[in-house]
Amino acid sequence: MDHFVVTITRQFGSLGRPIARQMSEILGIDYYDRDIVDQAAKKLKLPISVVDQEEEKAVKQAVNPFSRMIFPLGKGTSNTQDKIFDTQKNIIQFLSEKNNCIIVGRCSDFILSDVKNSLHIYIYASYEARLEHCIKDLGLEEQEARRMIKSVDEARNSYHMQYAGYLPDDKRYKDILIDSSFFGVKGTAEFLAEAVKKKFYD
Repeated sequence: MDHFVVTITRQFGSLGRPIARQMSEILGIDYYDRDIVDQAAKKLKLPISVVDQEEEKAVKQAVNPFSRMIFPLGKGTSNTQDKIFDTQKNIIQFLSEKNNCIIVGRCSDFILSDVKNSLHIYIYASYEARLEHCIKDLGLEEQEARRMIKSVDEARNSYHMQYAGYLPDDKRYKDILIDSSFFGVKGTAEFLAEAVKKKFYD
């Protein structure tokens, strides 16, 4: 079995994070998500809250999230934001080279797109399923859940468009796209873990 890395991009409320965590447990490999933010904050000597705010703010000032197509070299994003992206990029590359692992979000699919033994997954769900998860599992009021879904989706799309040049769900850059409400967390994790085994273990 050769060294490999799995990246997971997901819609807010689609349960991508717990699915990724369960996959890592099934496969017995490392899982990285918030750790990347923590490491970037330490390296840049910034509060974690600043990294959180900056990394997903992306091109809000450009109004149109597709502005990268019009301005391929960007429109002057904040210095802090660019430094955070570069730092996280270095951390993601380092982690991917260290051990077999699963990396969630933060343009990891784009950053590791040239890695030979990589598998890029996009996890989504219907709006209704995501809304139900936000209310039942995250404890949000319905109005707040709807606001969070809209704002986080917009922020992630903008961030991905700014630095990768394409949207997170662009099937041209994904190996697997899966609706998590079809199998649920456990079933989706098992299904995807089997796909990883087929790809890299057989």
